[in-house]
Amino acid sequence: MSLDYRQHPILVVDDEPDILRSFAFNYGDEFDIVTAESGPKGLDVLRARDVAVIVADQRMPGMGGTEFLEHSMTVRPDAIRLILTGYTDVDALVHAVNASRIYRYVTKPWDTEELRMALLRAIEVFHLQRENARLVEELRRANERLAVENAYLRETTVAPAEIVGASAAIKDVLGMVARVAPSRSTVLIAGETGTGKELVARAIHAASPRCNDLFVAVNCASLSEGILESELFGHRRGSFTGAVADRKGLFEVADGGTLFLDEISETTRDLQAKLLRVLQEGEIRPVGADRSHPVDVRVIAATNRRLDEDARAGRFREDLYYRLAVFPITIPPLRERPEDIAVIASHLVTRLSGQLRKPVGELTPEAVSMLQRYPWRGNVRELANEIERTILMAEGGAPLTDDLLSAHVQEAAAAEGPPGALQGKTDEFERMQIIQALERANGVKARVAEELGLSYRGLMKKMRRLGL
Repeated sequence: MSLDYRQHPILVVDDEPDILRSFAFNYGDEFDIVTAESGPKGLDVLRARDVAVIVADQRMPGMGGTEFLEHSMTVRPDAIRLILTGYTDVDALVHAVNASRIYRYVTKPWDTEELRMALLRAIEVFHLQRENARLVEELRRANERLAVENAYLRETTVAPAEIVGASAAIKDVLGMVARVAPSRSTVLIAGETGTGKELVARAIHAASPRCNDLFVAVNCASLSEGILESELFGHRRGSFTGAVADRKGLFEVADGGTLFLDEISETTRDLQAKLLRVLQEGEIRPVGADRSHPVDVRVIAATNRRLDEDARAGRFREDLYYRLAVFPITIPPLRERPEDIAVIASHLVTRLSGQLRKPVGELTPEAVSMLQRYPWRGNVRELANEIERTILMAEGGAPLTDDLLSAHVQEAAAAEGPPGALQGKTDEFERMQIIQALERANGVKARVAEELGLSYRGLMKKMRRLGL
C-alpha cells in the first residue's frame, strides 16, 4: 500500500511521562506522534486535530483509558483505537472492546517491533475506512444525479433544453435564456404551474459554462422547513435525531453547477435568511457545524406567485427577492399564446407515442381547433396529459380525431364557439381591460403594466396588436 503514514497522526494518552517519551523516541521518525498526559487533555487534542489512531493506557487517574476511549467515540468516531494494559483485568478489557470498538489491546511491556506493526496496520485500516467513506459519498452523489435525471424524465414531456413554441412570447423567453446563460447571474423564473419553469432552468444550465457539472432541482414546497434546510445545506453527525453520519447538502452536491429552487415562495423567512447569506457570501454552514465553507453554485429560482407582491406585503423577504430577481423571466400561460398549442401538441404526439410504443397518426385539424379553444389552466402539463390519454384511446396508426378528446375539452370548446369567435372575444375583453386600466392610471402605461401583471414591453405589444 502506497501510503504516507506521517499524514495520519497518532495520539498517545498516558499519565506516565516515560511512556510518552518512549513513543516519541521509538516511533517519532516514522509517525506523527501527538501526546497527552490525561483523558481530558486527550479529548482537547481530538477536538483540535484530525487523528487516525488513538492509543490509551487502561489505568489512569481520574478518567481511565476505557472511559476516555468511550468519550473519544463522539469526537472522532472513525479513529482506530488501541489500549495499553499492564493488568489482566479481562472483564474491563471486554467492556472496553465492546463499548469503544477497540481495534486491539497491547500488553505492557510491549515488543517495540510488534507495536510498530500494530500502529502500521491501524493507520492502514483508518485509511481504508476513509477511502471507503469517500467512495460511498461519490456513489451517493452519482445516485442523486441519477435520481434528479430520472425524476425529470418522469415529470416532464420534453427533453432538457427542448422548448417548443412558435409564438412571439416563447421566442422572447428563448432570447432571454440565450442572453443570461453565459453569465453567473441569479435568475428568477415566474409562471403558472405547468408552464415549463424547470425546462427553462435546464435550458439556461445547458447553454452555460456549467453545463458539464450537475443540475440539481429541489421542490421547496414538498419538504418541511427542518428537512429542507438539511437537504440544502447538509448536516453534521449528531446534529439532530436521526443524523447518524455527516451528509452533504444539495448546495455541495451542485458545487460547480446549478441549483434549481422550485416554488421558492413556499420557504419560511428563517430559511430565506440563510439562502440570502449563501447568495451574498457564497458559503454555506451545514446544520450542526461550527464553521462555514465556500461553494460555487449558480442559483435559479422559480415561483408560480407574484413574488414582488409577496415581498411588498411582507410574505417574502424583500432583500432575498431582489437577490433572486437579478434576471427575471416570465413564462406566459398557454391560454395567452394559442398559436403554440398546435406546435406543442404535435410535438407531444410524436414524443409520447414513442414512449408509449403506440404509433398513431397526426391530430386532425378539427382536434387541433378544439385544443386551441380550451383554456388549459394546467398549461403544458395538462395538455400533455390530454395528448397521452388521446393516444391511448386511439386505434394503432389511426389519426387523432376530435371525438377522442376528453368530454370536458369537447364541452368547453363547443361553448366557446369557433376559433375566430374565441379570438374576437378575447381581443375585445383585453382591449376593454387595458382601456379601463389606462383611465384609472391617467394614461401612465408603467402603472397599467404593473396592474395587469405585464411587463412594460408586453403591454406595448398588446396595445399595438389591439390597435390602441
